[in-house]
Amino acid sequence: MMRFAHMVAGFLIALAVICPAQATVNDATANGFSVAQTLEIAASPDKVYGQLIVPARWWSSRHTFSHSADNLVLDARAGGCWCEKLPNGGSVLHLTVVNVVPGQTLVLRGALGPLQGLGVDGALAITLKPAGAGTELSLTYNVGGYRMDGLQSWAAPVDGVLGEQMARLKALIETGSPEPKGDVK
Repeated sequence: MMRFAHMVAGFLIALAVICPAQATVNDATANGFSVAQTLEIAASPDKVYGQLIVPARWWSSRHTFSHSADNLVLDARAGGCWCEKLPNGGSVLHLTVVNVVPGQTLVLRGALGPLQGLGVDGALAITLKPAGAGTELSLTYNVGGYRMDGLQSWAAPVDGVLGEQMARLKALIETGSPEPKGDVK
């Protein structure tokens, strides 16, 4: 349990340094929060969706339990698992798929990363819409539940992590590498 507390503390400190709070925290209260990301990607919705459902290609290894994004898999069907393989036969269920419309919508339920140790649940909804010659990707993660000290302090760090991952997805699709170059809009 002490190791988990240190991991959470490190997670929050690292995010405060690398990912400053973004203006996409919709709401943050003691019993939950809502964060959102919207970005345009220079590719068709089908191409964006094709990459989105392979998180091993774009999710940062820093934000995995195994320290390797190669261990991430997403079974993009209702009831499917966004899971991670761990050493010695272990595994992590990050999110469960509840709604899929290929090229348009992906909705998942669960608590990401350190939120798993809290009494919370979340709904992560991603929509893809044509925007000019590209795609507008909108992500909303609504989290609610119980934590003795409240959940409001988790909103900005979670927003930072999701913002980083969406920038990596955009960079992968537009440049072939998930490492963002310069300012990602």
